[in-house]
Amino acid sequence: MAEHNVAIFKLYPFFEGQKINIEDGPRKGDWEVVGISDRKVKLRCPISHREFEWNRFCYFMQEREGIQWPQDD
Repeated sequence: MAEHNVAIFKLYPFFEGQKINIEDGPRKGDWEVVGISDRKVKLRCPISHREFEWNRFCYFMQEREGIQWPQDD
């Protein structure tokens, strides 16, 4: 079998109360995780406090310490 470079994605293990920042795409911005099920994740905007529930999604992920949250644009 041939060898290839492969991007590996896995379901991100969100936890309630987690502060996250999505850097691009339609969900771009700061969010707080407020609910999780096997199929869905519910996120709340820290500015408007609006909540959205989406099918769970995966991202390449990096954790950073000492980051201002929510961020100023």
